[in-house]
Amino acid sequence: MSSERIPAVGLSAQGIETRAKLHWNLVTAQLVEAALERNEGTLSADGPLVVETGAHTGRSAQDKFIVRDAETDATVWWGKSNKAMEPSHFAALKEDFFAALAAKDELFVQDLYGGSQPDHRVNVRVVTELAWHNLFIRTMLVRPEQAALKDFAADYTIVDLPSFRADPARHGCRSETVIAVNFTDKLILIGGTKYAGEMKKSVFGLLNYLFPPTGVMPMHCSANMGANGDTAVFFGLSGTGKTTLSADASRTLIG
Repeated sequence: MSSERIPAVGLSAQGIETRAKLHWNLVTAQLVEAALERNEGTLSADGPLVVETGAHTGRSAQDKFIVRDAETDATVWWGKSNKAMEPSHFAALKEDFFAALAAKDELFVQDLYGGSQPDHRVNVRVVTELAWHNLFIRTMLVRPEQAALKDFAADYTIVDLPSFRADPARHGCRSETVIAVNFTDKLILIGGTKYAGEMKKSVFGLLNYLFPPTGVMPMHCSANMGANGDTAVFFGLSGTGKTTLSADASRTLIG
């Protein structure tokens, strides 16, 4: 791997110490190769990587929590959708997560943008134990130019450990699966699920917290553009057909 893809600021900036071999900003072919070598998936007859997510084939919405502290107490709409986690429980979860990280032999790290516009994006560092999870998030988010990787500084960090098992009594969560967001620490911990979409949705949640107060509304949508520059936006929940409807042969898919 080119040293130009390794940032000057490593994981220690996030308080992460590990003996693991770190794979920084691998490209698609390298990640597919790593996933195959690690028996994380297989190639289909047509070439794409095929993986299994195990028990979780979708998001675990009931297992997602936001740390309730001075930063978020009055800025999050608390309720069924936004469940609170005590700072003390998150501290215990973070301690155990980082201990698990320290024991790993290999980790994959991607430095990415959440959002395409320089004025409306978040620098996100994603640390995963699975190569295919790294491939997934590299595909879903915006990749910086190689020249920008050296000086990349993360605004938020996501640590994704499907093998981690949360302890509801110690960590204040619902089950062995947990997605915990801490806006003060600028850290998201995802454990106990191999469903990679949790990472993407966590970044979307960040944007929805950070940008509306600035007058920008992140949207879960698809969009295309006609030959005359007219645009159409398709809204809907996951799986309702936004991408299918917007993939019109007579129009350009723009997002």
